[in-house]
Amino acid sequence: MAIIMHVDDSSFSRLQIGKVLKKGGHSVLAADNGNSALALLQTATPDLIISDLLMPDMDGFALLEALREQGNTIPVIMVTADIQKDTEAICLGLGAATLFNKPPDEEQLLTFIENALTKE
Repeated sequence: MAIIMHVDDSSFSRLQIGKVLKKGGHSVLAADNGNSALALLQTATPDLIISDLLMPDMDGFALLEALREQGNTIPVIMVTADIQKDTEAICLGLGAATLFNKPPDEEQLLTFIENALTKE
């Protein structure tokens, strides 16, 4: 299926979402913050990025901004425990494909992934 980069400072979240991704047939790359994700993008090209919003060093907002500045077109799905309309609008404005609440429902997550990967 797809190569998906999961960016989250929580090792528990990386483990849980990683299990869902692997169960869905995807390969998983992991990064613990935006800086790590950008470094990993120097050597890997995922089909999709799933990123937490609130992380130390470089949060999800800054990651979206950096990806946009680099002209990166990899679809990004944001996950957060805080899903306010303002937060969603900012993420979508910065180029995120979608934003959903953490922890995600397994079927919902796989549907979001499929939608983001097939969006033209």
